[in-house]
Amino acid sequence: MKKFLILCLFPVLALMSSCNAQSSNDERDVAVAAEKLRAAMLSAKAADLNAIAADNLLYGHSSGRLETKTEFVDTIVSGRSVFVTIDITDQKIKVTGDTAIVCHTFTAKTNDSGKPGNVKIGIMLVWQKQKGEWKLLGRQAFRK
Repeated sequence: MKKFLILCLFPVLALMSSCNAQSSNDERDVAVAAEKLRAAMLSAKAADLNAIAADNLLYGHSSGRLETKTEFVDTIVSGRSVFVTIDITDQKIKVTGDTAIVCHTFTAKTNDSGKPGNVKIGIMLVWQKQKGEWKLLGRQAFRK
């Protein structure tokens, strides 16, 4: 009877381990994507920003203003929104299937349209796995 139970439990434990490993890999991959977003916002290169954002991106600011992907990219590339530094802290990632939620604190030095400033806000990002790559689908900032 013990052998039977062990033989029955082994596949279940193996499957659970595999699911945890996949979730762990997905969380790592989402963290990498979030870092690519941070780097792209600092570089202000259209190609980098376009590569990380989903075509149907909805990008929400803490002021309540919403941008499409085209508007998000243009705002950064044009210099209307310039990030001198960006620090991400307190990041939490939750992956469910092909969707991930990332929450963190976003602290930055800015130089928007030549005007220096500082920002510290909360961020919630929604990522979606599209053709094997994590793409930013939604972002909402909020005042802390």
